[in-house]
Amino acid sequence: MHLHNTHAPTSEVPVVAGPCPALAVHDLSAGYPGARGAIQSVSFSVWRGERVGLVGPNGAGKSTLFKALVGLIPHDTGHVSIHGEDCSTSHRMIGYVPQQEEIDWGFPVTVRDVVMMGRARRIGWLRWPRRRDWEAVDAMLESVGLAALSHRQIGQLSGGQRRRVFIARALAQATDVLLLDEPFSGVDAAAEEEIMETLDLLRARGVSVVLATHDLGMAVNEFDRLLLLNRQVVAYGAPAAVFNADTLKRAYGGRLGVIEEGQRTLVIVDEHGCPEGAPMHTEGD
Repeated sequence: MHLHNTHAPTSEVPVVAGPCPALAVHDLSAGYPGARGAIQSVSFSVWRGERVGLVGPNGAGKSTLFKALVGLIPHDTGHVSIHGEDCSTSHRMIGYVPQQEEIDWGFPVTVRDVVMMGRARRIGWLRWPRRRDWEAVDAMLESVGLAALSHRQIGQLSGGQRRRVFIARALAQATDVLLLDEPFSGVDAAAEEEIMETLDLLRARGVSVVLATHDLGMAVNEFDRLLLLNRQVVAYGAPAAVFNADTLKRAYGGRLGVIEEGQRTLVIVDEHGCPEGAPMHTEGD
């Protein structure tokens, strides 16, 4: 059993508004019907520079949602737009950092090579990177504090450094919408802090971030809005509005106990009640 002491953020970080959301998702359904992780009729929007936390129990469909948005799996219904424009090929317009177990860390490539992979569609297939492409890669590595490690093999990095390399790769696509699937899983407190500092830099550049996490305490403190998902959208809005006894019990059921004390909420997670016995705070859906 884990205790998460959650409360409203002490200060609001301004979000840069524009004429249209940076990312708008309407009535999106994806995954095999009835399968674990399938999502139904998901709708939400994210504004420029906004940081949205994606939370929900194991099997809620968080990874399915991300993969549908970037074109790794087809969606059955729904519409996705970027800055108001139709995004039938959204995988070209959204940066995506997958969960770490999906990456082959033994592959013989350097940090710089990995980030260059994010430039592939801009360079064109069967073409060599040009000087301006390498300059863009070096700028991305500098922005995430990894310029000194650019020639190191990717598997030689620490957990936090690996996450930042893949954030740099996603940014090398020249996108301003970034999806991060459990970037804090398996890293220590120092690495968490480094990743959060990188997210702060992205906000300053106007990059919109949707980040999946099982850490409810972090979610309520570090994000402008929360998307509470359990195959469908249970709630979406400011953390104080999303984290209440009703919405949390609807998402987590009997696996969650909620005690409200004024403006503070104590969330008690029963790991033994999670599907298939999996701890709720671990990686994956």
